[in-house]
Amino acid sequence: MPDFANACAYLNGLQKFGIKLGLEQVSELLLAAGSPESKLRFVHVAGSNGKGSFSAMLNAGLRSAGFKVGLFTSPHLISPRERIRLNGTAISQAEFSELVFLLRPFADKMVSSGRCPTYFEFTTVMAALYFYRHEVDWVVWETGMGGRLDSTNVVIPYCSVITGIALEHQQYLGDTIEKIAFEKAGIIKSGRPVFCGRLPDAALKVICEQCGATGSQLNIVSDTDCSDLQFDTSGGYCRQSFDYDNFRVKLGLAGKFQRQNFKLAFMVLKHIAMESGFPLKNVLAGLENVRWPARIQFVPDGSIIDGGHNPDGAAALMESLSEIFPGHKFSIVFGNFADKDTEQILRILSGHAEEFIFVPLHGGGRRSWTGVELSAMLKKISAVPCTWASSIEDAAKLKTSARRLITGSLYLAGDALRMLSSEEEILNI
Repeated sequence: MPDFANACAYLNGLQKFGIKLGLEQVSELLLAAGSPESKLRFVHVAGSNGKGSFSAMLNAGLRSAGFKVGLFTSPHLISPRERIRLNGTAISQAEFSELVFLLRPFADKMVSSGRCPTYFEFTTVMAALYFYRHEVDWVVWETGMGGRLDSTNVVIPYCSVITGIALEHQQYLGDTIEKIAFEKAGIIKSGRPVFCGRLPDAALKVICEQCGATGSQLNIVSDTDCSDLQFDTSGGYCRQSFDYDNFRVKLGLAGKFQRQNFKLAFMVLKHIAMESGFPLKNVLAGLENVRWPARIQFVPDGSIIDGGHNPDGAAALMESLSEIFPGHKFSIVFGNFADKDTEQILRILSGHAEEFIFVPLHGGGRRSWTGVELSAMLKKISAVPCTWASSIEDAAKLKTSARRLITGSLYLAGDALRMLSSEEEILNI
């Protein structure tokens, strides 16, 4: 039986090929695998923020309606198995390894001729092949970066979804909202419906133009508010319930921004329910227990973990926590990579911080801010006290009177979850 550790080592070796935007290599590898993507039904999801939570909701809703659902997301928190889930369960070590060694000869042949598939391209093909093998009814298919030249953009989807657009990955996607919107709009396909969350006016204009050019019906999330909001923080989770469109909804994810994600998921699920002929209430019943690790996740020691990594994500996080814990300030354990707009994130977080504990990040192939650098950055914008630790483990040993909030990066969230949560809770949703 192929060895999981060796399979992971092989994939990690592909990291040296970095990020390559374009569809030629993934298309070649898919063709070698028998073009499994051509036999699947996809909901293709792009967005600067919210696409993971939205995808988790769509996955839960479709499963609740009785469908077999494949879910492809990135990056992972503790294991690459998280990227490929079937009905919420991560791919097994055995099948993950088998797929790596099945596809490796094709990839090695490409490398030998100067065409080098990346980690993300390889796992994209693995996911398509896995979902085809298991004859799924739906695939919730999340982009990695952008859309137009993202490896996932080799499919003709049932529909395309754009959760939100903000400045991100500017070295790859462009330095304006319009340029980034153009890249996201690349997942829009001729005649296929498009569903959008709230977008900046400049981004919406680009999406509208692309829908017009492709003859795609554009559906924009409703401005209708959710009403009669209630929270339940028992059992280590935070669930919210509210009224929306004549339904009483129970949602297993906390936060105002999750209600925005819900409204978008509701719109897509309502469309699918009408087209497929099943009751929408069956779909909504599945949302009570939806989980998405590292999104305002409560862990047994009382800490909150969130993988917000850009200013929009930080603002959404603090807005949500202010709603759940009005007037509360947090002991914030924070780390981030040097290619992020970290000063603006700290500016947003500092108004809700009793103190900061800065930690370095490990992994991702990028430079992390040091504690000294983050302290100097904070002093320019706030008088909130801070210290730093060499690791998340050392940070957890520091005593604090406030509830601990761990945020700043998905890599930091992953390190924290390894320490504070069970592997089963992270892998299987």
